Amino acid sequence: MKLKIYADRLSQPSRAVLIFCNHAILRYLACAFPGVADHWYPTDLIKRAKIDSVLDWHHSNLRRGEVTLVQNTALATILGRQPGPHVVPEAEKLLSASLEKIETFWLKENGQFLLGNSQPSIADLSLVCEIMQLEVMEEEDRNRILGPHKKVQQWIEDTKLATRPHFEEIHGVLYQVKAKLQKQRLLGANTET
Repeated sequence: MKLKIYADRLSQPSRAVLIFCNHAILRYLACAFPGVADHWYPTDLIKRAKIDSVLDWHHSNLRRGEVTLVQNTALATILGRQPGPHVVPEAEKLLSASLEKIETFWLKENGQFLLGNSQPSIADLSLVCEIMQLEVMEEEDRNRILGPHKKVQQWIEDTKLATRPHFEEIHGVLYQVKAKLQKQRLLGANTET
């Protein structure tokens, strides 16, 4: 094994750590670098535990429903998938239940962000970015899924505003995929007529 020495000492610690889970990466970044605002991942253990509970809930609820739905609808042809008859309805049911849980439990307090906070946390980033994946779906389907959840929609907008211009920059690839898929759908609709 060769030792690689970095000239920029400030970047060395982040290159020396290999982490795969997005939540673990966010936790690491929030703790490893001085000057990161406390609202992202509070040092207060109770507040931190609450953010951790949102992140842990995310994997088996919101993510499972969203990924299964998007992969078996909007991305199905690209991925070469033929979903079973129950896959899409079950995924949509889980996603809808997850959005309802966000709206009635995680956003139930008076703050603009999860857990009643007045500033976003890494949990807000993670969950909003997950929901943003719905952008690649047909607009009618996306509106049907998100439409009943006005608090969730407002929270997404609040998170976008609090993190701009970085939010739009980070989601640039997503918007490009959305445009490509819309173009493919339009071309497909034109060839069918």
